Amino acid sequence: MKNTIYCFGLASIMLLIACGDAGRPEVSEAKKKLKKSTEEYDPKRGEGKFDHVELDEKLNVEMATAGGRISGVKCLSCHKLTDERLVGPGWKGVTERRKPAWLMNFFTNPDPMIDKDPELQAQLELCLVRMPNQDIADE
Repeated sequence: MKNTIYCFGLASIMLLIACGDAGRPEVSEAKKKLKKSTEEYDPKRGEGKFDHVELDEKLNVEMATAGGRISGVKCLSCHKLTDERLVGPGWKGVTERRKPAWLMNFFTNPDPMIDKDPELQAQLELCLVRMPNQDIADE
């Protein structure tokens, strides 16, 4: 019995040493790149090509209708228009919490933003499902 416990303990220690990052430069380099890119992340703008999005005062009915169809197909199976969470968070008040450029960058480029944005990472911990890239066009 003592030998079994000793062997199990020794095997556990060897496994921990073998799985560690020490001596693996590619892991250390990847961690440095992630840390640097996270430090350069702008939480007001997000990560993507949109620096500023100008909102028109007058509603473009044609674009709104097209956007409604797209959101009905790609978004509303996981999000509600209220503040209630379905799979992802509800949308109520999102335009008060986020700038238009951030929203556009997130819709068109979600993966890098989820990797860098602390608030999105916290949301991911609550929802437990990562938002997939829905391949939403800039238009």
